[in-house]
Amino acid sequence: MTNLFGEFFGTMILCMFGCGVVANCLLSKSKAEGAGWLTIVTGWAMAVMLGVFSAIATGAPQADLNPAVTFGKMFLGVYEPGHAIMTMIAEIAGGIVGATVVWLAFLPHWEITEDKGAKLAVFCTAPAIRNTFTNLLCEIIATALLLIGIFAIFSQAVGNLSPGFGPYLVGMLVWALGLSFGGPTGYALNPARDLGSRIAHAVLPIAGKGSSDWGYAWIPVVGPMAGGGVAVVVAKAAGLL
Repeated sequence: MTNLFGEFFGTMILCMFGCGVVANCLLSKSKAEGAGWLTIVTGWAMAVMLGVFSAIATGAPQADLNPAVTFGKMFLGVYEPGHAIMTMIAEIAGGIVGATVVWLAFLPHWEITEDKGAKLAVFCTAPAIRNTFTNLLCEIIATALLLIGIFAIFSQAVGNLSPGFGPYLVGMLVWALGLSFGGPTGYALNPARDLGSRIAHAVLPIAGKGSSDWGYAWIPVVGPMAGGGVAVVVAKAAGLL
């Protein structure tokens, strides 16, 4: 149970900071309105770092914060299938709660923000060019690179990292992914971050909100989960595992 709470709490922190930086940059009359993509990807990198630290500190040493990572580790024997499923549920729940806190923090800004797409973007991803195959492919590639990067950072060849250094490197990895592969789909990488927050958008009484875009919602779930499986195969073939 401690592991589940840690994954829930860490993912909640992740989404609070991650969705928060998007809200800060997109919602009307925020003092950071218009700060741009570099601010957003930097904020998400720090969100991941802080989420990982928070998960570890509250009893989740794996600190996945991401069902795609948990799914990949299941194939490596880190989790039994039942434990993996419960961990994924805890992560998605953390995403819902984290996004809800962001809604509360920016409460006066929703009504004066006219752009429904900007409001949705605070909670979840959407493609720049809507194409099912290419959107799915981008999410698979980006998430595979996330896990391959994690496997490389913590590989035996790299050696034992100083305590607490790993989360900084994972944050840098997510920063690099946003800078290099974030443009086509918004680099969900994480079903808990995307689906959990999208559920929050759907159920919260957000002033003037539009559709939660459920027609697209399966792509940032299936793509990252498939990417997690691909990463395990590639990492084993490359000798990272």
